[in-house]
Amino acid sequence: MQQNKPFINTDMFKSYFKVGSWTGLSRVFGLLRDITTTSLLGSSMLHDIFVVVLKIPNVFRRFFAEGAFSQAFIPIYNEYQEHKSTEEIKEFINNLAGTLLIILFIFTLIALFFAPIFIFIFAPGFYFDPVKKDLAVNVLRIMFPYLGLISLVAFAGGIQNSHQRFSLPAATPIIFNLCIIFSAFFLAPLFSIPIVGLAWGVLLAGIIQLLIQLAPLSQIDRLPIPKIGISNEGVKKVFILMFPAIIAGGVAQINLLIDTIFASLLVTGSPTWLYVSDRLIQFPLGIFAIAIGTVLLPTLSRANQRGDLVLYKEQLRKSQRLVIFLAIPSLIGLAICSEHLISTLFQRGEFLYSDVVQASKSLVAFSFGLPFFMLMKVLVPAFFSRKDTKTPMYAAITALTLNIALNYYFAIILGYGHTGLALASSIAALLSSGILFTILVKDKYIQLSNPFNKFNLALMVGSFSIIIFLLYGPFNIEFDSLSFFERLLNLTLEVGISIILYLVITRAILGSKLRELF
Repeated sequence: MQQNKPFINTDMFKSYFKVGSWTGLSRVFGLLRDITTTSLLGSSMLHDIFVVVLKIPNVFRRFFAEGAFSQAFIPIYNEYQEHKSTEEIKEFINNLAGTLLIILFIFTLIALFFAPIFIFIFAPGFYFDPVKKDLAVNVLRIMFPYLGLISLVAFAGGIQNSHQRFSLPAATPIIFNLCIIFSAFFLAPLFSIPIVGLAWGVLLAGIIQLLIQLAPLSQIDRLPIPKIGISNEGVKKVFILMFPAIIAGGVAQINLLIDTIFASLLVTGSPTWLYVSDRLIQFPLGIFAIAIGTVLLPTLSRANQRGDLVLYKEQLRKSQRLVIFLAIPSLIGLAICSEHLISTLFQRGEFLYSDVVQASKSLVAFSFGLPFFMLMKVLVPAFFSRKDTKTPMYAAITALTLNIALNYYFAIILGYGHTGLALASSIAALLSSGILFTILVKDKYIQLSNPFNKFNLALMVGSFSIIIFLLYGPFNIEFDSLSFFERLLNLTLEVGISIILYLVITRAILGSKLRELF
């Protein structure tokens, strides 16, 4: 066992690095995409409609694809890999592909026929405005088939991840971002209403993303030939696990969707401000937490299948500590540098300084929940890897209920608007992660250590140092008066020096243990 451990840890780090690098590059292109669309549309009614309507298929995508489906599929697929023949494995994925295709086809048809009802449910503020309603319905009908395409992409990605092939699935979202940028420049000008061109770009992205998965699946001899086979034992297991995973794995997306519903009821610009701040939160979440969670789920699933509890606990412990080590400075940077970040990235064209101020408020509120959003990406796989999807589901329902109540209280009663929505999501994430963490401690999968240790000391001193630097250092200036290149230079130095300062101080305290953390 001890001989295998260094190899596995090194292999996991390489996988983290691959996923994190590609996901990071995807987030960079995602920012370029958002810069392009906000410059084109600003915080106008058109951009509000685009970001709200795009969120509808994206939320269902998280359920059918990256969220519920992947979390339910990977443990079952690993079980087949360990105990079944090649013919049985192929039969399983063929039947699952066919069943998934039928379900997605029917669901997409329902959405196309009943698009106004979807708008009423997910964006009631648009439904009661005839102009917004008609445009939102048309855009949704163009975009929604993207759900079926990207769900099949996630199916292909789950197979590849189980075979330790992480690069292409992690790089695939880059295609989506490039297609939206392309459509903003070349398709949007062809339409009298620019977001119609953007909507066709979304559909184009789904087609291309699916096509590029075919060759890698053929290389590992796992290209599905769809068959309708709901009676297949493995297919049944996936869908039994999938229902509670829809809620458990998608709690963050459900909360964001509820935020969107409330935002559609607020002043024009609120959905855009909320969207911009959420996109910046997704940057560290994607590069670090999602990358770790993506690699962790198949790793824990294999350890559980082999009954290797020591390896299981060790990988969970290291992943948890690594997420915390990365989340705290990310929180500090996003909260203190909120206006600097948003003004540098988005203040141009139709996106004004007043929009920067509003978006920075929700970014600060989101940032306080970032460690808990990130921790969820480690805690949830700890349950799914053992085929326990019910416990995260109960925790998610509890957090979801709290989020709805707090959304109404903060945004409507107290009048905090979109900032209140972001704050409610952060508190809901705190509750959900706290419940799951407590259960894992109770079940002895996580062992609490003495809080007065070198790791916590390094975290506190390193964090305090960058707070002092960011608040009182030479870059704490008004960015509104600077040119774009001056903002970019100052922001790059501000972030770069903060990272170096944090790593130097934590390295001085932890010594070689910092390397062990990675």
